[in-house]
Amino acid sequence: MFNNRKILAIIPARGGSKGLPGKNIKPLLGKPLIGWTIEQAKASKFIDEIFVSTDSREIADTAEQFGIKIPFLRPSEYSGDESPSSDFIIHTLDYFEKNGDVFDYLILLEPTSPLRDKKDIDDAIILLKSKDDTDGVISIGEVHMEHPMIVKKIDENGMLIPYTGNNKEITQRQMVDKAYFPYGVIYIASCDKFRKTKSFYTGNIVPYYIERWQNYEIDDIYDFYCIEAIMNLQLKEKIQI
Repeated sequence: MFNNRKILAIIPARGGSKGLPGKNIKPLLGKPLIGWTIEQAKASKFIDEIFVSTDSREIADTAEQFGIKIPFLRPSEYSGDESPSSDFIIHTLDYFEKNGDVFDYLILLEPTSPLRDKKDIDDAIILLKSKDDTDGVISIGEVHMEHPMIVKKIDENGMLIPYTGNNKEITQRQMVDKAYFPYGVIYIASCDKFRKTKSFYTGNIVPYYIERWQNYEIDDIYDFYCIEAIMNLQLKEKIQI
């Protein structure tokens, strides 16, 4: 709890993954991938409840090994590739409210973004409450080599053209302004506002800036190798994650 506000952390972990099958429980430095995010959430001083939303009994069993109770598996209608995240989030909020637990804020922590500094979660919560009339906080990392003004696409004639339609010739990354990507380190929203908008993007969101080494999400085996290498380096430098 923070400033008398109850906080629910939701860790989404579907069983199906086309890019890297079984990624949520794939061992990462001797620990299932999802275990890193569970432990980071448990280390928070402000989170009141942690819930792992999964359609997989195997993932649920793994989460329970880390002390998380899984009272139900995510229904199939909220587990498809095309199912919006808002569906399972609202379904989770409904479950807790029916059981007498009403939360003021929800935090979504993607297990595929395990590169959290030990202070990130609580610092983001503090940031949220330091800003008046703010609906939420989203973690963002600066885009480097894949800036939208540098990215290209192929037109109907098979020719390479700017993706954004910008005709300005960009020869160096330093020529473009800063752009940011919302990595899955932290998403925070007011529960009431999320129910109304079904989105973390309400137009009244504060950015939480993450470091360059945190700009990775696991979608395939190459992402996994990158994060594994970064975590090895961080642990050698005794940076807690």
